[in-house]
Amino acid sequence: MKFFYKILSFLILVVLIFSSCKKIEEFPVIPHIEYVNFTKIINAQNQVYKGVLKISFTDGDGDIGLYQWDTIPPYEYNFMIDYYEKQNGIFVKIDPELPFHARIPILTPTGANKSIKGEIEDTLFLNPQSAYDTIRFEVYIIDRALHNSNVIQTPDIIVN
Repeated sequence: MKFFYKILSFLILVVLIFSSCKKIEEFPVIPHIEYVNFTKIINAQNQVYKGVLKISFTDGDGDIGLYQWDTIPPYEYNFMIDYYEKQNGIFVKIDPELPFHARIPILTPTGANKSIKGEIEDTLFLNPQSAYDTIRFEVYIIDRALHNSNVIQTPDIIVN
């Protein structure tokens, strides 16, 4: 029985040593985003009518996200998405009736280490009435301290 307790104690000690060596990831307090992909969704008429935009993010103090009651500017939106159409070879920013901007919910982790990283997906309905077949999006996020992330651009997206 003593041998069993010695082995058990040794295993617990090994687990504690390895778990205490876990490196804490640290990121700048200004959010950083990167483009991951855009997945086109096609309807029964073989037209791209929406797509899923995926980005990755990091934030050192984890203050990404809005509370449900955060509805007054500057806290109305925190996932900013601008829409562009390629018209006669030049991308032109289009202001749609309903903006593509969205709200990221609170993502702040519990515990002492607030650094956070992850991915965000947003489904975007596209303009089927547009005469142009190439679009792109420019995206950035805003944390609760009102730090703007870097701005990323999707590759050209052929929709029709």
